[in-house]
Amino acid sequence: MNNFFKATLRLNGLRSLLRPVKNGVISSVNQQRQIARTLWYMSNTNQKDFTKKVEHSQLCSCGCGSKRAAHTKAEKELLEFLTEEILAERKAQKIKAIPSELDGFKASLNGAEVTLTKTVDDENIKISFNVNDSVDTDVEPEVNENMDKPDLGELKSRPSFKVELVKGKTTISLICSYLNSNEQGDGYNDIFGIDEICIYEGEWNANTYSVSGDVLDSYLYDLLMNYMEEKGISNEFVEKLSKYSTAYEHASYIGMLEGLSKFVSGK
Repeated sequence: MNNFFKATLRLNGLRSLLRPVKNGVISSVNQQRQIARTLWYMSNTNQKDFTKKVEHSQLCSCGCGSKRAAHTKAEKELLEFLTEEILAERKAQKIKAIPSELDGFKASLNGAEVTLTKTVDDENIKISFNVNDSVDTDVEPEVNENMDKPDLGELKSRPSFKVELVKGKTTISLICSYLNSNEQGDGYNDIFGIDEICIYEGEWNANTYSVSGDVLDSYLYDLLMNYMEEKGISNEFVEKLSKYSTAYEHASYIGMLEGLSKFVSGK
């Protein structure tokens, strides 16, 4: 990394100015995520025009007609869509089974929470993140009514993640997040950065002092990034973490669709 460039960023306050810009676009990014996910799944189905009225038979596609014949029109339409959507999503899955390890880190999955752990000598390393609201696209979707399948880019999960380095009863905690292209400058190629750091004994509590990565001394910031890289938390690893998170988020989404289908069908 170019220390001179990063020092200039901090001295001029540019890095701290970029953070509000990032926060300011969060709402528009979330809207893009919703649009992208909707259009992505639309483009992976065989239906070319969702605006046309779907004709339904008297029997539900779930086969319940002879048993209860009690599904409403809305339920039947929802079940038919979910059946097609689940099949399309399963077909689009790049990773069918979520690995139990990632580069030597043992993975523990609990709902939307993912925890990766590894022990190096006398130091325990723990990385944790949540896949909720973590999906974004590589490019801003361009919607044209004449396009059968709009180019939406690839959906990726880039969650903020916490790195905990533990020795004995002492923990160094670093909150990290992926950098957008407008946060990356000439001279260094980091794909993630430090948002916050703190150190504490025993358990963390609300009184624990922490400092923002924006105001850290530039040289200290670089040294901390190098320290994490030595522990295996490099750009390459963080890119793999994104792919892992993307696969797990996709599997969780399919699971949600299946649960919704079972609920509506009454099975």
